[in-house]
Amino acid sequence: MSWDDLYDDAARARFVDEPVKRVPAPERTPFERDRARVVHSASLRRLAAKTQVLGPQSDDFVRNRLTHSLEVAQVARDLAYPLGCHPDLAETAALAHDLGHPPFGHNGEEALDRLAADCGGFEGNAQTLRILTRLEAKSFDADGRSLGLNLTRATLDACTKYPWRRGQGPGGTRKFGVYDDDLDVFTWLRAGADGRGQCLEAQVMDFADDVAYSVHDLEDGIVGGHIDLGRLDSSAELSGVWDTVRDWYLPAAIDDDLAAALGRVRGVRGWPRGYDGTRAGLASLKNLTSDLIGIFCGSVHTATRERYGADPLVRHEGDLVVPTGTLHEIVVLKGIAAHYVMRTEERRLLMERQRTLIEELFEALVASNGTALDASLRQDHAEAADDAGRTRVVIDQIASLTDASAVTWHDELCR
Repeated sequence: MSWDDLYDDAARARFVDEPVKRVPAPERTPFERDRARVVHSASLRRLAAKTQVLGPQSDDFVRNRLTHSLEVAQVARDLAYPLGCHPDLAETAALAHDLGHPPFGHNGEEALDRLAADCGGFEGNAQTLRILTRLEAKSFDADGRSLGLNLTRATLDACTKYPWRRGQGPGGTRKFGVYDDDLDVFTWLRAGADGRGQCLEAQVMDFADDVAYSVHDLEDGIVGGHIDLGRLDSSAELSGVWDTVRDWYLPAAIDDDLAAALGRVRGVRGWPRGYDGTRAGLASLKNLTSDLIGIFCGSVHTATRERYGADPLVRHEGDLVVPTGTLHEIVVLKGIAAHYVMRTEERRLLMERQRTLIEELFEALVASNGTALDASLRQDHAEAADDAGRTRVVIDQIASLTDASAVTWHDELCR
């Protein structure tokens, strides 16, 4: 069965049809073209200077949003192919999944959400859709309206981690994937979808993100001297980690289940008993992350195949099956990194300064009445119908900045 059989004309359609290019070029599939558009986008390049967990300026070794996205893309591609869904779709969704993240990571996201209260709030995933379909300069319709990268329906659906509006997600989640003024393209890309479910390619991207996040943030924390795994021998230390897991990731998690999951990952070959910074130590950590990725993806592949059999799984024809034990193992690793890196007093003070910087920069940009915005956003500001529309443009501007450029803009506008 070919890709054209698995992904029909509707899946390959673009929001606006594009003319056939007159310049000779190698033949590419629509999904290969989508991947190239994301790879060449300015928004992807900016991720190199945006915080993952530790700021990109803190160490040459730690991951930034770009390196994280590349790693997620590799995991997603490796998981997608044996399941039968298009690896280019899963990879493109993974490359794009963090495009909407503002400076200072989730801390910046929370600050912008408060500042954007009068225009529908801020969410990094909704901002990703806005970048892909409006803000990134590539395509325009007949009326001169920017269409962003004008990706195919299947690719945009794969990039939609939370396919619902604010306040309409399951379980009262605060996450959402579209702002109200982007509903036209969202409605188009979700044509044929049933309810709020992610397509399979988005589920692959989502799981790959969790896997990469769990193992690589642990690795960064160990190498950076923030995590001493020997402390996990203490029941008091474990109690604090389990509280972080429940606060941040899995509210209903039970101590015994988390302890069992920790026991399983500590039993993986190469789990470090200590770290000395040598080449051998680095190699051991690298092999551990590789083994953990293989274990996590292998368990999901096996469980999914046990449910659905061997036929290719694409779009809305099935769901990724994540065993409970695998979920617990992943959140334990994420919880260790969160507890020892993101909940320190030093980081708390840094995050307060970052939030203050974003708030002051927002006030300065509002006061400038559009004159301080990038040229690409001044027209949006001038054409906005009301204060809420103008606020959204200011939020677009701040969200586009890297950590370093946010500091520079603040220094220039908030003297």
